[in-house]
Amino acid sequence: MKYILALDQGTSSSRALLFDEQGRAVRVTQYEFPQIYPQPGWVEHNPRDILDSTLKAAREVAGGLPEGSIAGVGITNQRETTVVWDAGTGVPIHNAIVWQCRRTAPLCQELERRGLGEYLRETTGLCADAYFSGTKLAWLLDNVPGARERAETGELRFGTVDTWLLWHLTGGTVHGTDHTNASRTLLYNLRTENWDDRMLRELNIPRSLLPDIRDSSGFLGDTEFGPVLAMVGDQHAALFGQGCFAPGETKNTYGTGCFLLQNVGTEVKPSRSGLLATVAWRIGNQTEYALEGSVFSAGSAVQWLRDGLGLIQTAAESGELATSVADNGGVYMVPAFTGLGAPHWDMDARGAFLGLTRGAGKAHVCRAVLESICYQTADVLYAMERDTGLPLPSLAVDGGASQNPFVAQFQADLLGVPVVRPRCVESTALGAAMMAGLCAGVWADKDELRRLKGECDVFEPRMSRDQAETFYAGWLHSVKRVVGRDNPGAPEVP
Repeated sequence: MKYILALDQGTSSSRALLFDEQGRAVRVTQYEFPQIYPQPGWVEHNPRDILDSTLKAAREVAGGLPEGSIAGVGITNQRETTVVWDAGTGVPIHNAIVWQCRRTAPLCQELERRGLGEYLRETTGLCADAYFSGTKLAWLLDNVPGARERAETGELRFGTVDTWLLWHLTGGTVHGTDHTNASRTLLYNLRTENWDDRMLRELNIPRSLLPDIRDSSGFLGDTEFGPVLAMVGDQHAALFGQGCFAPGETKNTYGTGCFLLQNVGTEVKPSRSGLLATVAWRIGNQTEYALEGSVFSAGSAVQWLRDGLGLIQTAAESGELATSVADNGGVYMVPAFTGLGAPHWDMDARGAFLGLTRGAGKAHVCRAVLESICYQTADVLYAMERDTGLPLPSLAVDGGASQNPFVAQFQADLLGVPVVRPRCVESTALGAAMMAGLCAGVWADKDELRRLKGECDVFEPRMSRDQAETFYAGWLHSVKRVVGRDNPGAPEVP
């Protein structure tokens, strides 16, 4: 029996999963690590916590296996989170700046003032937002004493989390990333499929800092667990794990944030509706692309109900409370804790409850938070339909909040299409394992990979379209109140 080890390094925990030849996760281990909030809007991780929790999980899952039984390792990771470390010692020069962190919003506004907004959209497929890695890297070079001088003399290395892990897993011998992670940095040119010289100049980033860019599936280096044969950003891995191999196939992952990707094939298609163009994956020297809409606060809003407000004891309790009332009672919550992502892209927006009355109770508040996850997803999907002209026959979903029956059903009701949730909930880790298994020869082709997805639960829409559109109109009104202006990214009710 051959196994694939998937290392799934996320925003709040590191996980290791061992998949067998039938695509079943036969061993799973997970370790959480601390979140660091130095000041409002700033989010950091200790890079050692990321590495140590990953190694601990991997060693626990791989322990006791016969030598050589792991055919390959697949790495998938939280994207955009930025680490800089000493090339000689491997010691980071600062905490990792997490994808959620908004500290570089002023620099992003400066890029727009310098007229780079359109260049970024056309060249990188992204927008000038603090979400992406390039401005985080520039901040580290400008704010850590001596960092810029050390970078210019070649003493430092930059990487997103995939690169940080690969460096240490290979004993500091491989400084590499893949095309999916590179395409999330603001520094990657979608057409040349390499680092973009102009953006390096604009952000004053030495090229020597940057990792080599590799295929998402292929040999990347040897580790104590076996060869690393795949490396891919978490949302791209989930798209692959959901079997969205054809143009138009779409998935949404409900995690800390919400990430909706649609496969658009082998041509780059920059969005005109506030979405992102990104590499879906590069395998066998062929690049496929995706449109993406990123929602910053989804599962994190439910965590806030539990940990910040103390309204619930468990995430599951939020769904029970939501279904205990007939509707939202006119209460809406816009969870702009760190700004609003696609298609609004308002870095300054902040969260708010609207429509509160004395008749509103804990159940209405919980329902409003869960509904907000679905409304944000609808915003992205309607923008995607405007870009591609493709109707949405169904939506494949995964991630923690998709396991909440209220969220899955309300999403189907709001969109008016079936929501399809695989019973194997490990789409992200499975996608990384699939890519590694393809390289290792464990699985032959995409037809065989599709079968690994297994059985699914299907949530059919039950709500009338009039009622769904009334709910959605209330959401759009709430968003306009929060952004404080007529935001051009706000979609209209379809």
